[in-house]
Amino acid sequence: MKILVPVKQVAILDDEFEMRDDGRDVDEDFFEKDLNEFDHFAVEEALLIKEDAGEGGEVIVVTVGDADADDALRTALAKGAERGIRVWDEGLADADGIAIAKVLAKVVEREAPDMVFTGAQSSDFGHATTGVALAGLLGWPHVAVVSKLDYAPGAASATVHRELEGGLEEIMTVKCPAVLSIQLGINQPRYASLRGIRQAKQKPVDELGLGDLGLGAGDVAPASRVRRMYAPEKGQAEIITGSAAEQAARLAEIIKEQRGM
Repeated sequence: MKILVPVKQVAILDDEFEMRDDGRDVDEDFFEKDLNEFDHFAVEEALLIKEDAGEGGEVIVVTVGDADADDALRTALAKGAERGIRVWDEGLADADGIAIAKVLAKVVEREAPDMVFTGAQSSDFGHATTGVALAGLLGWPHVAVVSKLDYAPGAASATVHRELEGGLEEIMTVKCPAVLSIQLGINQPRYASLRGIRQAKQKPVDELGLGDLGLGAGDVAPASRVRRMYAPEKGQAEIITGSAAEQAARLAEIIKEQRGM
């Protein structure tokens, strides 16, 4: 039994930050990097299933990123994943979610896992495209925002609960293998022990390039690009108190002020 978990190293902003000179992202001096919050839950769910399966289970974590992204992999390995894969090429520097999904699809074909768990979204950009795009490229079923999972390793199907708008919950059966996007709160992610942290340094991490996956720069050209990133100007608010008549009078004053009357 093998579960593949794509993970991402995300940016965590300081309270005060500045943009890059090109205006397309935050200056790296003003943020730290850490494993995506949603991915902690995806890794934990995979580890729980592996532990229930007993001997022969394997959890593999994969990331697309430069050498700095090794920290995200080592975090997951310290929790109990057996092996890591890091894919990087300069052609991936501006990759969007679709391009990342193309890379991950090749890794899935290479590893042939029984299931793929992704985080529901990344906590920095929040596009939530990678899981559904990956499933589409593989031709696998996909379920998003999974809040509970009942899956026996090797089973032909899994029962999943997923969150819907308005507090509704949907229960459905999905054929396996499948790509599941895991929601926050599905479990309680474990902390890495000191022993696990030490062992993670010795666990194998395969470093692959686009060529190793049969891809070229043209295959991962982004379909979208960031034109500009900025912090919008902050507005102001006022709490209007008093009687109904006083509140109405003050509201009328505000409307006149905004219209320049």
